[in-house]
Amino acid sequence: MRASYNKRWLLLYGILIASTSAALSIIVFEPSFISSPSDGEVAQQTTSEQIEKAADCSGASATEFSCYQKRYQNLVRDYGVKATFDELKDEYEKNEFVHSSCHQLTHLIGYTAYDLYGDIPSTYSQGDNFCWSGYYHGAMQAFVAKIGPERILEEANTTCADQGQHQRYSFYHYNCVHGLGHGFMAVRENELFESLEMCDTLLEDWERESCYSGVFMENVVAKDNSDHPSKYLKADQPLYPCTDVEPHYKTQCYRMQTSYALHTQGNDFAKVFDLCATIEDDYRPACYQSLGRDASGQSDHDVAKTKSTCMLGKDYEAQSECVLEAVRNIISYYDSDEQAKALCESFNADFRAACLQTAEEYYRIFLI
Repeated sequence: MRASYNKRWLLLYGILIASTSAALSIIVFEPSFISSPSDGEVAQQTTSEQIEKAADCSGASATEFSCYQKRYQNLVRDYGVKATFDELKDEYEKNEFVHSSCHQLTHLIGYTAYDLYGDIPSTYSQGDNFCWSGYYHGAMQAFVAKIGPERILEEANTTCADQGQHQRYSFYHYNCVHGLGHGFMAVRENELFESLEMCDTLLEDWERESCYSGVFMENVVAKDNSDHPSKYLKADQPLYPCTDVEPHYKTQCYRMQTSYALHTQGNDFAKVFDLCATIEDDYRPACYQSLGRDASGQSDHDVAKTKSTCMLGKDYEAQSECVLEAVRNIISYYDSDEQAKALCESFNADFRAACLQTAEEYYRIFLI
């Protein structure tokens, strides 16, 4: 029973936000219904010259997201998903703008790939977990946009059936249902409470929780969405809407909200630790875990920096929840446990053992 429980729920503790608060602006793309090449027309290899022809984002365009949007759309359409990820991973190591925008760009790649392949199983089969699995979230946004808000409710419980049947409670299953939450927000123009109600139509509690996490993640990043900015963020109430939603939504809300709270508090982690300390006992650990994700992401997963940030918590609960979430965050980001174990090894023997156990249990879900 314990192993089954871990498999079902550990993914809900690896919430998918990467990078810093300033980089949490995930673009919601309108459905394009582009004319796409068939699978047989997608080239398998690209040259540097061909890649540059996709869109030159140097010079004045080096920090223009619209240029990279065009670049990666063209690469997916002309050369396929694998070649696009190969180029993205190369740029990630040497281009600061691409590094900070990586999750947003993988959303875009997934969105465009869905237009190319036309269904979720085919699109997911081409996917890559790089940069917090944004590819899968973008694919689901494209799917929901194409289906539309009325039909998607009819199909919500079968949309992720393939992943649920063959890889139940796996990372791919999670990303499918989490992506539904992103998609619901897109078709409801970031109406948070309506989107949560759409998640409520899912029959299984694990899938509902995964969907809620996508909704609350999109609400946080929507602060920078010029078309439909969130109405459910308040600078003078950094933990809203978590303070006002129904109890069954609160855990997933608090597990996202500190990215926004840090934005309102001048990125002062100590202040947000103090905010988390004020909330109800049942939900306080989720708030500290959210800070662990932010500590890891903002330090670019640096062991010493992540550890020192988590140690700003004023008691064992705050510090331990922060560190263990940072461990899960690092594993999710790298799709590896090597870096996370380095963080665990920096602690004394008692906590090191608990930390390494968390890393081992969480990493197992990537091997399923």
